[in-house]
Amino acid sequence: MGMAPQTIKWTADMLRSLPDDGKQYEIVDGELLVTPAPSWRHGNAVSELYVPLYNYCRSSGVGYAKISPQDVEFDNHNVVEPDLFVVPLVGGAKPLSWEEVGRLLVAIEIPSPSSARSDRITKRRLYQRRGVPEYWVVDIEARLVERWRPDDERPEILADHLVWQPDPAALAFELDLPAYFAEVLGAEPGPPHSSR
Repeated sequence: MGMAPQTIKWTADMLRSLPDDGKQYEIVDGELLVTPAPSWRHGNAVSELYVPLYNYCRSSGVGYAKISPQDVEFDNHNVVEPDLFVVPLVGGAKPLSWEEVGRLLVAIEIPSPSSARSDRITKRRLYQRRGVPEYWVVDIEARLVERWRPDDERPEILADHLVWQPDPAALAFELDLPAYFAEVLGAEPGPPHSSR
């Protein structure tokens, strides 16, 4: 992920004035983060996770799943676009704007070589600071998920099964990770082969 030269502290209004050129523009603590358009495989990873997550949220009523590009504007100097995220329902219905909910139940990033540092450090710290209950870093290459919670100094590493239960009264979301990564990569479930 490229970092723009910093001579000013970026704001949400400045961010909105940037061109729609296929790149992803975000700001964390007033610093502009620029990411190239995602790869085809990144898109596969997002859509293969979005569908079951959306269906789970819809059937359980725990929240509403969204897919990027969607701005999450914590404040004037912190605007990010998680690849996927879930927000709470408003009066039992899907929210129509970020302002209605103002918080995340989970944020999910699928790092690319250009965004890995930002996703794992800069944005992760922002999500933890803002009290996002869970932040998942989905590592396609390693075929694992790093689960972060607000007070974690290290992630929980998940390679076999992901379970998420934001509401104890509802059934949990469960994802078979080897099957998920096999679908994303178009390969048999299992660890990456050393020949790759």
